[in-house]
Amino acid sequence: MEKLKLDDFTKYTFLSGLEFNPVGSHACFVVHKADLEENGYQSNLWLYDVRGGQYSQLTAFDKEKGFIWLDDEHILFPGMRNPRDKEKADSGQLFTVYYKISINGGEAREAFRIPLAVESIKKLDATRFLFTATFNPNRPSLEEMTDEDRAKELKKRKEEKDYEVLEEIPFWSNGGGFTSQDRSRLCLFDSVTGQYEVLTDDSMSVGGLRLNGDKSKAVFIGQPCINGKWQVEDYLYILDVQEKSVRQLTKDKFSWSGAYFVGDELLARGSDMKEYGLNQDAVFYLVDLVTGERQLLAPDFNQSTWNSVGSDCRLGGGDPTRVEGEYLYFITTEGGSSFINRIDIEGRVEKVSTAEGSVDCYDVRDGKILFVGLRNFHLQEIYRLENGREEKLTGFNDWVVAEKKLVALEPFDVETVPGLTIQGWVMKPVDYEEGKKYPAILDIHGGPKTVYGEVFFHEMQYWANAGYFVFFCNPRGSDGRGNEFADIRGQYGTIDYDDLMAFTDAVLAKYPGIDQERVGVTGGSYGGFMTNWIIGHTDRFRAAASQRSIANWVSMGFTSDIGFYFEEDQVSTTPWQDIDKVWWHSPLKYADKVSTPTLFIHSEEDYRCWLAEGLQMFTALKYFGVPARLCMFRGETHELSRSGKPKHRIRRLQEITDWFDKHLK
Repeated sequence: MEKLKLDDFTKYTFLSGLEFNPVGSHACFVVHKADLEENGYQSNLWLYDVRGGQYSQLTAFDKEKGFIWLDDEHILFPGMRNPRDKEKADSGQLFTVYYKISINGGEAREAFRIPLAVESIKKLDATRFLFTATFNPNRPSLEEMTDEDRAKELKKRKEEKDYEVLEEIPFWSNGGGFTSQDRSRLCLFDSVTGQYEVLTDDSMSVGGLRLNGDKSKAVFIGQPCINGKWQVEDYLYILDVQEKSVRQLTKDKFSWSGAYFVGDELLARGSDMKEYGLNQDAVFYLVDLVTGERQLLAPDFNQSTWNSVGSDCRLGGGDPTRVEGEYLYFITTEGGSSFINRIDIEGRVEKVSTAEGSVDCYDVRDGKILFVGLRNFHLQEIYRLENGREEKLTGFNDWVVAEKKLVALEPFDVETVPGLTIQGWVMKPVDYEEGKKYPAILDIHGGPKTVYGEVFFHEMQYWANAGYFVFFCNPRGSDGRGNEFADIRGQYGTIDYDDLMAFTDAVLAKYPGIDQERVGVTGGSYGGFMTNWIIGHTDRFRAAASQRSIANWVSMGFTSDIGFYFEEDQVSTTPWQDIDKVWWHSPLKYADKVSTPTLFIHSEEDYRCWLAEGLQMFTALKYFGVPARLCMFRGETHELSRSGKPKHRIRRLQEITDWFDKHLK
């Protein structure tokens, strides 16, 4: 067996979007592969034959990322297969072309096109579809213009690219660029006439669209924009498909994660945010379809209802909730793993999967469950879950386990304060020798409300193959252990820092093979914040790599795409209420105490923890004479380490590894 290489992730296969056809005989999913030549990713639709147990490729255009089933044998997916369409798109025209393909073979054929940038689509019947699409009221529609007027408008838009006019906050979004005045509208489309009708106004953006069983009604979430400020709270709305009428169902301020028809009832997940703020776990309610009044279900249920298990070996996603029969299926994060669960309208909750690891997407049909998961050393594969037992069905990534040296995660839980134990792991270097001293890296997750778990993490496996101990944990603020454990509002840099340092102390005491003079620290997003904080409060680390970080809450709060509401919630104040507290929690305040050589990694189009944060911290360290380096990636967002361009991901990991090699070896 050979050691894992830095760029081996470019050979991995990533799976997403798993979904049964209506009869449950086949499942379609998306297969993603890195394309180094084009510095991107190839994505194609694949089929799994449930009866035959075979899986095969369906499309080969390398651009298919999403789809819906039209019936048992046909799939609808968006694409840009005609070169003339690509020319139109490049000129600034907005439209979405849908193709239809049979699972029995044959070429995909154009089904219809919609003159808008469609975000999601649901089939109503053979000819009608509900869809949501991006719309900007400041840009007139091109579809009814003459050729001359259309050419003038496109020329104007091209010239307008030199300017950005901001009228709303947030004015940009990570991965979406400048978004002022953009809305997501709900529309009804007739594929025979090619015409669509707009069903919602421009006072809100819509999402979370779900149909009832006979497709006579739909429920969706509407987020309002008031006086140029998008609200944290949102509301549930009901669409009567026949009448084409929209009615606001809920009236009180609430944060809804989703709403679903289970039989004739409406079951929804949401949070009032009153006790634990933005990160408060959603709970389940029955919502009266007439009055909008909600009834709490499963009052003793206290779990995070999403998958927050971190990995750098995923692309794409999948629906985290499914309705099957009398149940709503959903995912929970508990400890360092995610599981499939289900709940009925009586509030009875049942855990469906029990194996540790990560469930990344899944579907349920007639009691059959297929899911894409991360298990032990294995990267993503498709599994069957039946009667609580799992069976691996695919072997896309079996070669990694068969050919590469991989390191087991050794669980290492630490009591950081009396009565409180945090979950952690240690990875020894490949070919570890007793009595030999090795450098080590503390890796800190983002969020903070996410978790590390026992799943494949390429960068950690690579560092272990490169001769490092790697250790990581879930300090207070992490997900998977209820609201109280995750609540560090107003405490950033205090109890979480204490947990990380206590964990580090315990690891160094337990593993004498670690050279305590050659320990580094790294992390991204919240982990980048903590890296910045750590180097300003201790000199115990020989080197640091701060990725997509926060340095200054004063600046972050009013420039980040989430800043104006995230800072007030997480720091528990604003600069106008208590500037001293905002500054106290800012790592930049302590930059004059830093002596640790630090690398900063930032992306030019990361509007979550944007470039200015890294520039401030980098400049401060250089000002005070501390060795520092900043590597900025053009064309990348907050997702650089997870879904950035392959060559950029190689350069990122090379930068970090070279930095640690320079200072720790």
